[in-house]
Amino acid sequence: MRPEILFPLFAPVTSLKGVGSRLAPLLERLAGPIVRDVLFLKPHAIVRRTPAVLSAVRDGEVMTFEVTIEEHQRPRAQSQPWRVRVSDPTGFMTLVFFGRFADQLESRHPVGAKRIISGKVGDDKFGRQMVHPDYMVDPAKAGEIPELETIYPATEGLPPRRVRGFVLEALERAPALPEWQDAAWKAREHFPAWREALERLHAPESEADLSPLTPHYRRLAYDELLAHQLAMAQRKAERRREPAAKIAAGAIAEKVRADLPFVFTGAQARSLGEIRADLASGERMSRLIQGDVGSGKTVVAMCAMADVAAGGGQSALMAPTEILARQHFETISGPLNDHGVGVVLLTGRDKGKPRAEKLRALAAGEAKVAVGTHALFQDDVAFHRLQLAVIDEQHRFGVAERQRLQAKGQAVHLIAMSATPIPRTLELTVYGDLDVSRIDEKPPGRTPVATRAVPMGRIAEVEARLRQATAEGAQAFWICPLVSESEVSDLAAAERRAADLTERIGPSVGLIHGKLPPAAKDAVMAEFAEGRLSVLVATTVVEVGVNVPNATIMVIEQAERFGLAQLHQLRGRVGRGRQESACVLLYDPPLSETAQRRLDILRRTDDGFVIAERDLELRGGGDALGLRQSGFPDYVFADPFAHRDLIAAAGDDARLIINRDPDLTSERGKGLRVLQELFDWKAGMALKDAG
Repeated sequence: MRPEILFPLFAPVTSLKGVGSRLAPLLERLAGPIVRDVLFLKPHAIVRRTPAVLSAVRDGEVMTFEVTIEEHQRPRAQSQPWRVRVSDPTGFMTLVFFGRFADQLESRHPVGAKRIISGKVGDDKFGRQMVHPDYMVDPAKAGEIPELETIYPATEGLPPRRVRGFVLEALERAPALPEWQDAAWKAREHFPAWREALERLHAPESEADLSPLTPHYRRLAYDELLAHQLAMAQRKAERRREPAAKIAAGAIAEKVRADLPFVFTGAQARSLGEIRADLASGERMSRLIQGDVGSGKTVVAMCAMADVAAGGGQSALMAPTEILARQHFETISGPLNDHGVGVVLLTGRDKGKPRAEKLRALAAGEAKVAVGTHALFQDDVAFHRLQLAVIDEQHRFGVAERQRLQAKGQAVHLIAMSATPIPRTLELTVYGDLDVSRIDEKPPGRTPVATRAVPMGRIAEVEARLRQATAEGAQAFWICPLVSESEVSDLAAAERRAADLTERIGPSVGLIHGKLPPAAKDAVMAEFAEGRLSVLVATTVVEVGVNVPNATIMVIEQAERFGLAQLHQLRGRVGRGRQESACVLLYDPPLSETAQRRLDILRRTDDGFVIAERDLELRGGGDALGLRQSGFPDYVFADPFAHRDLIAAAGDDARLIINRDPDLTSERGKGLRVLQELFDWKAGMALKDAG
């Protein structure tokens, strides 16, 4: 039940003065459906409207002048603007208006009248001019023009000044809320009270006040992070209280491991040890295995499945695409079958008798492991005793999908796997309710991928080298970037590249793109994986985890347009066998300083965790690392780069709160309940977690 003190902030935006049926959809699109969303809109700039004279015009700046109307210049055609010539004792200027302003302008601002005008000025070949002044008022109403004005996001039909009015009204409605921050921490960080922080946000006195590093901004960011971390800590505590089957380490897993043609790395052994401790604890496990492409996550999960099978239980491994599911099946079915652990593959393609037989084996408990896609959680799939769910690239599944699979058993243990390295500083924001095992060592024998940056002008050389390599039996990926607003033109560019390569190399060139249906995309990927295609041109990022050991060349066109972590993920598609592999980064010169540093880092290291940290440093805020796709929360105030110190502090604070006051009944606890309601981060909600 939402506390009454928050009712004014959760009222619809139509309750704000002047927000009727026409403006409501615009304001909702810009901010959100409730008053709180308008209150949380952040100004992105401030404008000083200090009076000046026309001779002091500075091109491109917002300036304010007191002028006399000299002349109205009517347009000769409807497409032309209406111009108003104005002057002061130091010079002249033209005001430019587009649209049907004629009668209004002439009647409201007659020749000879004095006016105060304010807006962005231009001083170029057309002379001094101001297009659509922000203000044009009688000197008697000069008080209507604020000397310092905050500029908010705007949309067509809703200018920044109108948005500012709605924000200030929302601020008036904001109540003083009970303090939820620890008093010592608040004093140490020099944080103002919550409402005071909002007042400072919306009334900056200088550009410096807009910085995310100011105490008032950091206060709001910390509030948001704490609300989220607290919800995840509550979820984690709830799961830990849920009893689950105790599963001991078994002999089967050790036999499977002994048969492998390689020895576990230290990181793999450590991760398996952490999983086994969870399985033996009697509490429901929720653990993430985070590891770079090819670091050996699947074989660690396979050993855990062998432990479950040894105790009579079943496991399910779910992957987001059929090709990945088949790949996992090929990896684990042989070693497990060799030691009496039956494995079935279940995908959308299974029909009739073969499907019925697989379902029977699972329901009877004969098959101990099921590998598959979304087909695993369909209604007719029943397990005899499902005890472990393993979800690959878990961010590709919705929370409801993950929970449907876990609902096939009683208090099912969970292992989530991710090949998208996330900086340690951000781990809590994405995986705060999971225990994390990091596989940060590469298996021995992996050949590093030789990485070179080549200007686009030398593309003919790259194509010639590719023709030679494919003639000798090599396979290659060629990635085309998404460079325009139009999917159609992106697709056309990729089709042209595929046609160009077909002309030079031959008919064994395939193409996958975002418009292809999933089944068609899988079919092309399967042709490539089976060696029937020598070059695969792709507009989309090639599926994470797709394993084509024979692919030894990766060409990334216009590499400067990709993020560092994305380039690393793409490069990870090659170098998966023992053959020497190469990654060619084609770029359009000249490179920006950031793009140059990005390509340099990629050439120097192949450690995904190091690359993720460097990418965060280079990109700063915004959607660093394409984190939205990795389940990164859509924060309002918190910035993953500027506030990374606050992320760890909020995680520590949340754990302490749950240990000391799990039901939030103390005075601070009551304030924290208000905080969670304010930001809509509550333990009962479908958080972006692994289930």
